[in-house]
Amino acid sequence: MEHRRLGGSGLQVSAVTYGNWLTHGKDTEQVARECVAAALDVGITTFDTADVYGAPDYGAAEEVLGSALRQVRRAGYVLCTKVCLRTGPGENDQGLSRKHIMESCDASLRRLGTDHIDLYQAHRYDDGTPLEETMVAFADLVRQGKVGYLGTSEWRPDQIEAAAKLAAELRVPLISNQPQYSMLWRVIEAEVVPTCERLGIGQIVWSPVAQGVLTGKYRPGQPMPEGSRATQDRGGRFVGRYLGDAVLSAVQRLAPIAAEQGLTLAQLAIRWVLTNPAVSSAILGASRPEQVRDNAAAAGGVLDADTMARIDAALVDPEFGDVIERDPGKIATPFAVRTGWSRTTD
Repeated sequence: MEHRRLGGSGLQVSAVTYGNWLTHGKDTEQVARECVAAALDVGITTFDTADVYGAPDYGAAEEVLGSALRQVRRAGYVLCTKVCLRTGPGENDQGLSRKHIMESCDASLRRLGTDHIDLYQAHRYDDGTPLEETMVAFADLVRQGKVGYLGTSEWRPDQIEAAAKLAAELRVPLISNQPQYSMLWRVIEAEVVPTCERLGIGQIVWSPVAQGVLTGKYRPGQPMPEGSRATQDRGGRFVGRYLGDAVLSAVQRLAPIAAEQGLTLAQLAIRWVLTNPAVSSAILGASRPEQVRDNAAAAGGVLDADTMARIDAALVDPEFGDVIERDPGKIATPFAVRTGWSRTTD
């Protein structure tokens, strides 16, 4: 497994990060153990989760991951989690206030069964809390030894720039951003990536296979495969944007390119992401150990310029044009305070 520096820091992360957004919960603990073991076997050393993952039992994903890593030498892996989204019924069970950050960090440490988080990330920007309050709270966690490095997720370039300025003043390491990024979703390329490169911030990207669409399992004009993410209430909301015939047909045009590279469609999508020098790692989830091994096989190589150009050409629909989303305005909106609460909310 290839390892890369995260941004301008000295922290080394595996090119593939094992993530458990939609795959770990209280009813999947044995499968999670098998998947984590497979990840370690292929050299994956970076693991990503969040305090909100595991719905309807928020925090369950952290608990399951912590349990699966319990017997692993702590210095041998990089542990990443996040804070911001609502995790309880109280008015302060959300956002990036000092109160929520400090309490959520302690709760994550308990669930993960560790005394420190290597990378603590702001899951969204909170425009209801002064950024200075947020960054001072993060800095205090760094100085207390509970957190090693800081990151953002789905922040706009101006927000990242302001946070980096405060981090420099507070002398704490803000080193990463976690955006959505794939062949089909390139909204970070125009503004976020140049800003982060200038600031020494690396990208740990999520959804590099576009919620499974870039595996080729969804085909134009055919029913959604039974049990796939598109047929699920939670996952279906995220994958739905890609299920038009223009996109699905374009994905099928990638198949010959993948075959020429000796890769599956999923591996081609992962390698495409890792070819971008701004990307430090790509987050992949898995519901079976063999998926972990297949995903890991995409690391360790990059695509040449001719192949990258052919991929772009394949993603142009003859009738509808370019199916790639590039609009920088499509970056996730800031966190919105929710007054309602249920265990099915995410």
